[in-house]
Amino acid sequence: MRIRNLLVALCSAAICVAAVSSSFAQSDAEFAKANQLYSQGDYKQAIDNYLKLVRTGEWSPALFYDLGNAYFRAKDFGRAVLNYKRALALDRHHPESAANLRIARDETRALEMQPSWLTRHLQFVSLNQCSIAAAAAFWAGIFCIAGLVFARRRSTGAIMLSTLSFAFLAVALFAAYKIDNESKGLGIVTGKDVTARLATADNASTVLVLPAGSEIKILSIRGDWTYAALPNDQRGWIRSKDAESVRL
Repeated sequence: MRIRNLLVALCSAAICVAAVSSSFAQSDAEFAKANQLYSQGDYKQAIDNYLKLVRTGEWSPALFYDLGNAYFRAKDFGRAVLNYKRALALDRHHPESAANLRIARDETRALEMQPSWLTRHLQFVSLNQCSIAAAAAFWAGIFCIAGLVFARRRSTGAIMLSTLSFAFLAVALFAAYKIDNESKGLGIVTGKDVTARLATADNASTVLVLPAGSEIKILSIRGDWTYAALPNDQRGWIRSKDAESVRL
């Protein structure tokens, strides 16, 4: 009976591995097909194929970068900016996306939200680096405490090192949290010259006209309208169809 159960488990595992491998192979084939369509200049069909991959949830910086390029070639600069930002949300140090993002923004004179001083200082580190630093600080602190517990004499140096380790752990965890939430609520205007208004009505007073690719901070959604913080440090309502969240 045990041998039979083991064989069943092994067969099930083999089937799962085969299914996953087949899924990855299919995704690679779809990605290659979309890239081929892009190289042939069929940007509309390439966009459709890239979007199919996006809907599967198998995201990567390369996928959003290529999708952004396809939108750029199709002169849909708002969605080009959106997908370059999505690529950078997955990999903050993706140089191709950063370079093309600047070009796309220049095409439409897109407006940007002003980053906080903390965001500016954290742009040089990644989430993985913060996670590694936090893990190293945690174990260093644990070893110092263990040394203090089992040592005959308490060392001032060990006490200071454990204190510094846990302080560094707190800083690293806070930095990781801020980096992970950097794109939370961030939206990109995908419509052309979208008007932000004081109220949820097309005849309400204008707050700001937003070129395609402009950044907003989505605060709430009410029906067909989105309430957002704007690049001019004001707030206003825009049609929800004219903006998309960077986070899927």
